[in-house]
Amino acid sequence: MAKILDVYCEVLKAAIALCLATMVVLVFSNVVLRYVFNSGIAVSEELSRWLLVWLTFLGAIIALRQHAHLGVDTLVRALPPRGRFACFVISYLLMLYADWLLTLGSWKQAVLTFGDAAPASGISVGLFFYSSGLVFGVSAAIILAYDLFRVMTGAASGEDLIAVKESDEHT
Repeated sequence: MAKILDVYCEVLKAAIALCLATMVVLVFSNVVLRYVFNSGIAVSEELSRWLLVWLTFLGAIIALRQHAHLGVDTLVRALPPRGRFACFVISYLLMLYADWLLTLGSWKQAVLTFGDAAPASGISVGLFFYSSGLVFGVSAAIILAYDLFRVMTGAASGEDLIAVKESDEHT
């Protein structure tokens, strides 16, 4: 499972690079067209904004997989092993609940706005915009469930997850 998640994150990194490159081309082209030719690409701003949303959600998936989100582990470090275990289980359950709320909200918004067309591009708002929350929600649920399973089975202790954060900080 870890290998599949790692390959998935590599694909997401390529998608993020593509989003960023597309944004740069769209915005730069639009600036040049406006100042040099007094015209512009009508969909440039809209697509750039949507690509930024996708880039953010995809980056959050990768950060979640790498345990790179901000966290304060002072309390966890001070606890004995059983306390650390309890903290990790509770925190993963809370994260899964928050992820469920985000996914459910994204789903409701996607369904609600599926027939709405964006003003400049005409693309379905529900399909292209709110689906980014769905992709994040499902991906995050899988990653969180996998990490929770590893903690529950003893394959990864709290120390392993804290050690990942520390090794990333020193590189």
